[in-house]
Amino acid sequence: MPDPETPIVTQAMRVRAAAGRIAYKPADVSPARRVQRRYAARLWSVRHARFLERLYGRFADLFLMLHPLWNALGYRRVEAPVKFVERRVKGLMFDCRMCGQCVLSSTGMSCPMNCPKQLRNGPCGGVRANGNCEVEPDMPCVWVKAWEGSRLMRGGDAILDVQKPVDQSLRETSAWLRVTATAAADRAAAAKAKDAAP
Repeated sequence: MPDPETPIVTQAMRVRAAAGRIAYKPADVSPARRVQRRYAARLWSVRHARFLERLYGRFADLFLMLHPLWNALGYRRVEAPVKFVERRVKGLMFDCRMCGQCVLSSTGMSCPMNCPKQLRNGPCGGVRANGNCEVEPDMPCVWVKAWEGSRLMRGGDAILDVQKPVDQSLRETSAWLRVTATAAADRAAAAKAKDAAP
């Protein structure tokens, strides 16, 4: 049985301690970067999930209205500027990792890619009693926050849907454009089916 007097040493603590002794400094990766990052914007997004859900819906409608423009210019051609904006906006508000398969509307505006284990379907068994992450004790568990945010949203029960594993080939691509192109294709298919009906 561990001695209650002995402090618990976590992996994040070991990384922090080693950072000053070794020459290698990870560039913008966990756990060293996340130990220093503040979570204020991410937590604000979760607290205002209902507002952001409505805003996101209007934004998706606007992007869908612009589908003819994206199509005329070519989705490949507009990917770079759209991705530039998407990375900055979602990076600031959600600490987005640009996985290319955004599920914020299903996870209470809490990005599951911020989980050190990158779990896409709920928390691991190691959530601390205070609601923080077992890997990074200073960080609120992404999935605890996702549940809190989902309870504020109109479509909050989407958090119960099972998410597919991350397709790594879609990393660093625009989820906004992908969602728009998919919605436009679905709309065109529905219109075609309606015209074909007797």
